[in-house]
Amino acid sequence: MSTTARFSGKVVLVTGSSNGIGRATAILFAQEGAKVTITGRNAQRLEDTKQEILKAGIPEDHVLAIATDLATEEGQDKLINETIQKFGKLDILVNNAGAAFNDDEAKTGVDQNVSIYDKIMQINLRSVVTLTQKAKKYLVEAKGEVVNVSSIAAGPQAYPALPYYAMSKSALNQYTRSVAIDLIQHGVRVNSVSPGAVATGFRQAMGMPVETYEKYTQFLQSHKECIPYGSIGQPIDIAHIIAFLADRKLSSYIIGQTIVADGGSTLVMGMQAHNMMDILKS
Repeated sequence: MSTTARFSGKVVLVTGSSNGIGRATAILFAQEGAKVTITGRNAQRLEDTKQEILKAGIPEDHVLAIATDLATEEGQDKLINETIQKFGKLDILVNNAGAAFNDDEAKTGVDQNVSIYDKIMQINLRSVVTLTQKAKKYLVEAKGEVVNVSSIAAGPQAYPALPYYAMSKSALNQYTRSVAIDLIQHGVRVNSVSPGAVATGFRQAMGMPVETYEKYTQFLQSHKECIPYGSIGQPIDIAHIIAFLADRKLSSYIIGQTIVADGGSTLVMGMQAHNMMDILKS
């Protein structure tokens, strides 16, 4: 455990913490002294996250693992209720869970099936809205923090390959801004982070083969017009920003803002000038 333990005494709920950014965030908060609730649909991957936390020297009673479907209100009720039952309060809510889906008929752009839109909006937006509503009482009591995880797909540049995903994240950014004004009246801060290309397994979850993903990342990293920094981000890079936004001492005057962490991609957006599908097929 960190010697600074800046989140000692805090209780943190991190959604989508069975891998990627959520896992790195949960581990970081635990190392910094917080008690954490981790959650995801895949029980085995969630257990892997728990074991990573325990390997870092965190007491087992500081970790609550709940395998549930965040897209259902029953699953959300379980998250909130069991967190309060075990830890007695909730200080920080990290709305990290998110997803994108390919069309079963391989349609893209405007032709994508509307059922894909419904699934994406349910997970990426509606679940954030309802979980935040359910957590509000406890966050107000704690004068706590909400950190939403968005994406550079939110714009302002277009994202034609996955328009519904981009729409969900753009809406999430507006939700962050609007709710921040409401909740700060009760002492609760709301902010968000928009990651660029990060090694999270996101593309593989959409069905991209490992070999294709490696080709994809190699292309991005070797073309400075895609990522000026020269490499894709790691989950811990985003976790540190989430922790910064949740730290009242370090970021107290930041309200309703979205921090972009993308290695400079949105400054140039060269990746949108390439037909990635043609590149991956070559």
